[in-house]
Amino acid sequence: MTDDPPPERGWRGSSELWLDAAYQALVAKGVDAVKIMPLANSLKLSRTSFYWFFKDRGQLLAALLERWEKATTAALIAATESYAASRPEAMLNVIAIFMSEAQFDTALELAVRAWAQRDPSVLARLQANDARRLEALRAMLLRLGFAPADADVRARTIYLVQIGYISMRVQEDLAERVARHPYYVEVYIGERPSAEEMARFCAAIGYDTPTPT
Repeated sequence: MTDDPPPERGWRGSSELWLDAAYQALVAKGVDAVKIMPLANSLKLSRTSFYWFFKDRGQLLAALLERWEKATTAALIAATESYAASRPEAMLNVIAIFMSEAQFDTALELAVRAWAQRDPSVLARLQANDARRLEALRAMLLRLGFAPADADVRARTIYLVQIGYISMRVQEDLAERVARHPYYVEVYIGERPSAEEMARFCAAIGYDTPTPT
């Protein structure tokens, strides 16, 4: 016998491999699809290998929620704290994270919101994260010089619009979406970004603006 910890990778897979499979099941079919035996079958691993990395299904679900918080809430909070030389630039920093799944995982956000409708503990965690996100937006707006009541309403407007986009599964052509951003920024903070600020924003999200003809 040995007290050495089990290897992270091997015939049993790995904690990340199991978590990735659980993630795919959750976003594709919902939380009911996140079950040990179906996951084992999809990975072509034994059921017992799961227990090498997780105590039970509950621990796996908890890991999914931790992944969700890192891929959504943490990303949004970081964006609100990013350096900006102006109010419009600060607002564009926030908008930018929603332009890429690599920065804000909208598929996972949708899956967790659906999960929360049937699990009170997940709903409570979701509401706590909503509150954290709103507070981060309020704090950003306060730093930008808005009065407390003004910052609160603007933060709610920004956040509820974005969550509405996600929840309604809005599909827009990227060019059309980018073209609307200066107007959204003006609605949110009362100032429209300059051409230079929009150019930096487009570069940050990897969007090549059309060349005038």
